Amino acid sequence: MFDFAVFGSLFLTLFVIMDPPGITPIFLALTSGRPVKVQRRMAWQAVCVAFGVIAVFGICGQQILDYLHVSVPALMIAGGLLLLLIALDLLTGKNDEPKQTKDVNVALVPLGMPLLAGPGAIVSVILAVQKADGAAAEVSVWAAIVAMHVVLWITMRYSLVIIRVIKDGGVVLVTRLAGMMLSAIAVQQIINGVLQVVGAA
Repeated sequence: MFDFAVFGSLFLTLFVIMDPPGITPIFLALTSGRPVKVQRRMAWQAVCVAFGVIAVFGICGQQILDYLHVSVPALMIAGGLLLLLIALDLLTGKNDEPKQTKDVNVALVPLGMPLLAGPGAIVSVILAVQKADGAAAEVSVWAAIVAMHVVLWITMRYSLVIIRVIKDGGVVLVTRLAGMMLSAIAVQQIINGVLQVVGAA
């Protein structure tokens, strides 16, 4: 009742797209200055939000997109623009939001979505669920999704140790680097969406 080929294929695809090692500096930048307990809670919330979004789209994603008349390229471009706004805040060091509102926003947006549960991950899961033929394949697909989110939680949960090592100056440096990385990811996502629109025209 388990297909290791399906599991491995989807897990590796999601690992490349969701990029647990690459999320570490971005998570550190977005959660710096908060108590450790709050940071751990935000890591858990972000993973839960990402899993919830992925699960919903895995179950009825194509129907949702069809009902809203939203194409995958449009989803990619919108996600890219949202990430670009967050990246600009990281690069410029903007920090003028109320703390409680900021905590909620960071856990839900951009960490939960679209950084973790972005268009690439959503589309990959939709396709994997559609291709799953039989109970073994379906179990393997959902096992890969759960395993990937466990890896993401472990990565963010234990990245907090890095904060205690690099101190405040290191956090500022990581924040700027994370902003650059995130802006590049956002621009690439927008380019991919535009190219798909042009290719389909």
